[in-house]
Order: sequence, then structure tokens, then C-alpha cells
Amino acid sequence: MTPKQIIQKWVEAFNQGDADQIAEFYHPDAINHQVANQPIQGKEAIRKMFAEELAAAKMTCIVENIFEDGDWAILEWKDPLGLRGCGFFQILDGKIMFQRGYWDKLSFLRMHNMPIPQK
Repeated sequence: MTPKQIIQKWVEAFNQGDADQIAEFYHPDAINHQVANQPIQGKEAIRKMFAEELAAAKMTCIVENIFEDGDWAILEWKDPLGLRGCGFFQILDGKIMFQRGYWDKLSFLRMHNMPIPQK
């Protein structure tokens, strides 16, 4: 599969809310860095992050664009509540090796009536 096709399948798994299925897209040593949070390294740590986040809030990824350049796919997304963001995925040997995501964490927390950190 091409990087674009892999991310299309990743979005399907994300929208099903299945952290185990999402984790299968990652290389064992992958790094996921959502810039609003600290980087997470390793497939199991990434699976755990998704399990916790999907349990805490109902999330849906609506694809606006997926671009591909070499071994990179770029996902521009929105959600039903109006949040928007983008993600950059480096694909090596058919697995996500590196992911960086940009989105507004404060807006996300407010939209989901979640506690806002006091710092």
C-alpha cells in the first residue's frame, strides 16, 4: 500500500475507536508526537495512548485532504465539533515510523467538557 492508502486505513481504524487495530499500523519503534503533548515512543505505548484517549472522549476524524510525498502522508482533518488539525506520517516498510500532529488542545478539552490543566 502507498502511504496515502495506509493513512486512509488508519483513519478507518481510528473512527472505529479500536486502539489495538490502530496500533497495528505502527512500527514497533514508532514515535507519535502530538505537539500539544510529549512524544510517545513504541507501538505498545502508542496503543495505550489511543486506548486512554478514545475512552476519554468520542473522536471522529473527517478527512479533508490526504497528500503523499515519497514516504510521507499528510492528513488534513476536522471533526464533527469543528476542531481542525493535521498530521504528518512517515511510512517505512508499510508501517508508521513517525507521526506528528497539530491541533488545539484547549479547544479539544473545552469541546469535550474535560478538565483544563491549571498551568
